[in-house]
Amino acid sequence: MHARAIAATATALLGAVALSPTAEVRAAGSHERPLVVGHRGAAAYAPENTLPSIDKAAALGFRWVENDVQRTKDGELVVLHDDSLRRTTDVEQVFPGRAPWKVKDFTAAEIARLDAGSWFSPAYAGTRVPTLRQYMRRVEHNHEKLLLEVKNPELYPGIERQTLNVLRAVGWLDHRHLADRLIVQSFSADSVRTVHRLEPAVRTAFLGRPATADLRRYAGFADLINPSWTEVTAAYVADVHAVAGPHGRPLEVFTWTVDDAPRARTVSGYGVDGIISNKPDVVRTALDAP
Repeated sequence: MHARAIAATATALLGAVALSPTAEVRAAGSHERPLVVGHRGAAAYAPENTLPSIDKAAALGFRWVENDVQRTKDGELVVLHDDSLRRTTDVEQVFPGRAPWKVKDFTAAEIARLDAGSWFSPAYAGTRVPTLRQYMRRVEHNHEKLLLEVKNPELYPGIERQTLNVLRAVGWLDHRHLADRLIVQSFSADSVRTVHRLEPAVRTAFLGRPATADLRRYAGFADLINPSWTEVTAAYVADVHAVAGPHGRPLEVFTWTVDDAPRARTVSGYGVDGIISNKPDVVRTALDAP
C-alpha cells in the first residue's frame, strides 16, 4: 500500500445492513482485541498475492487476508500489488523488450507464463500470478475472508463494476458472504463511492486518513477508514468511531502495515478494530500476551 488520499464529496446511499467484520471477535467476548488481517496473504512467509501466500495465512490460522487487483491488456483481473510486473515476476527475462512491463500492457496469457515465486524463494519457483477468479476459488476453499483492494482505478476505467461482476459470478455477493466475509477498499474515494453506488450492500473502506471534519462525508459511502499506522492516534480512532457509516454502524478502523509486537500493542491500545500485517502470527502473539 502507498498512502494517497483522494478527497471527494459523498452521496449517502443506504444498503442492506451487514455485520461488522469484527463481530466474530466481539462475539467471543474480546471487545478490545483487533482483528488480524494477513497482508497480501502472509507476505513475510510466501510470495505476496499468490495462492501459496493465502494458503500460508490459512495454515497459520488466519481467516482474513488482503489482496490487490489490477487489469490486463485484454481485460482479465489479476491479483498483483504493483502496476508493473517487474518486482515480483521474471517478466524482464521472459519479455526483455517490453519495458516498463506494466500489467495493462500484457495479456492474461502472457502473465500466466511468468514466475511469480522465485524472486521470493527458490522454494516457490513456478508460482503464477493468479487471476481474481482463481484467487477467489482458493479463498473460498480455505474458508477465508477477504479485504479486496481496487488498485490504481484511474488506470482501469470501470474496474469497480468488473470486480463486482467477478465477485457475483463466484457467489461472493450473496448474504452469507456480504455479512462478514468481504470488504472492498481503495485509496481512491471516487472508487470506493462507485463500489457503494453499484452494490450498496458491500462493506467498503477508504485507505487513508481523512481530516476529522471530513469523516461524515466519507461515511456516506465507506464503512471503514483504514490509515497507515504512522497516522493513527487514539484520538483519531475515537473520532472515527463516533461517526455512523452507510449501514448505520459506527465506522471502523483497520491500520496497516504492522509487523512487530511493540507497534501491534500500541495501535491495539488506540482502539483500532483491525491490524493488517505481513506477519500476522507476530501480531497475534503480541495481542495474546498478558
